Amino acid sequence: MDTPTLLQHFRTHDTPLVLSRGGDLAWDDAELHRSAQLSDPEGYALLALVPGALAWQRARVLLRTLAGSRDGLDEGARATLAKVTRALMFGLPPAHAVTVLLALRRMRVNHKHATRAIVAFVLEHPDAAALIEARRAALVDCFEHALGKATARACARLIREGDSGSGYLRRSLLRFTSDPAVAIERVRALYAPGTYGAVAPHEPPAPLDPVREHPPIVTPTNRGDIAATLVHLYRGGPDAELRPALAGYVAEATRGLPRMTGHVAMVLDTSGSMRGYGEREWAVMSQAAALRLVLGEVCDRLTVVGSGSGEAVPEGATDLASGLLDALDARPDLVVIVTDGYENVMPGDLARVAATLPRAGVTTPVLLCQATFTRGDDLTLRDPAPELPHHPFWHQDDFAGLLPWMFGHCPPGRDWIRTAMLGRLEGART
Repeated sequence: MDTPTLLQHFRTHDTPLVLSRGGDLAWDDAELHRSAQLSDPEGYALLALVPGALAWQRARVLLRTLAGSRDGLDEGARATLAKVTRALMFGLPPAHAVTVLLALRRMRVNHKHATRAIVAFVLEHPDAAALIEARRAALVDCFEHALGKATARACARLIREGDSGSGYLRRSLLRFTSDPAVAIERVRALYAPGTYGAVAPHEPPAPLDPVREHPPIVTPTNRGDIAATLVHLYRGGPDAELRPALAGYVAEATRGLPRMTGHVAMVLDTSGSMRGYGEREWAVMSQAAALRLVLGEVCDRLTVVGSGSGEAVPEGATDLASGLLDALDARPDLVVIVTDGYENVMPGDLARVAATLPRAGVTTPVLLCQATFTRGDDLTLRDPAPELPHHPFWHQDDFAGLLPWMFGHCPPGRDWIRTAMLGRLEGART
């Protein structure tokens, strides 16, 4: 499984799944998902939990995970896939999840785990009452596919006649549910007359990514607590108060994250442009330094090139190419270049050096992380090495998706992603 390619694809490819009127399923990246799921079913499913993955990509993972066989998987992997399935079903917008379930019907998928998932969505969704009112025909289709049309309708008839626990009802339906009483009420509603014009809920009941409300006006001090504290330090604030606070914010940001066992080398741009000026002074440098502090807590070994600490005063010109070569001398598993993107010593030198590395036998992954002031910064003139994998970041909240993207490029980091997402699945991270 090509983890870096998948993570990049998951956060950039936003084409919806489309079911035609004839029942044909159209998705332009089906082969990418199929091959990834076949190579590592558990790891593939866990990647969908990485913060920043797009909803339609998560829907594809849900579809492939439910459509795939679980023969040959151990109990641990089966349990993980069941938990990921439930997280995705209730973490996606309901319309996305319904599309997946209808696609399973068109594909004639009849695995037992798919049956359980479909019944759980139709009967246990927190907004099931509103969904049934608005999408009754689609949900009946899904329900009857899961149980079989004759069985589903027989269960509905028994419930309509007052049955609440016969042997047939338990064997055919209730064994798939966690709350039989609720399930019976939902089946009764499912086969009741509809309500014209009912509006379906649009928001997921259990969002996979925390809902972040960022300020409409960005300043150097409202881009996360770590960066804000660093800005106050750069401006001459009291060390005795600010440094303990800084340590606390870093500890909070990294709480529950596993250790990354590999060696990461960080080329930290400490040129004058990183300081900025006017209303943006210290904004970019503080965010880059915040990332450096987080990596210092998470990585077993972190080598920083260009600065001995994250709080160095930025000055001078930018020489990213020399920093890259110095970082490679440390023989790390991964090199991360953190910069605002301005290269004013031999412009184009970083791109040329990066292009020659494979020919010189260097296989160490090299990434470019661009620190920006806002999410919408124009990076057209701030791209010193277009061929290197890129990821911008502007707020501390971005670290949740940035770290998996970075670490996914080296083998130790892929183990880190698996452990981190398992922890997230168990509620260790919110």
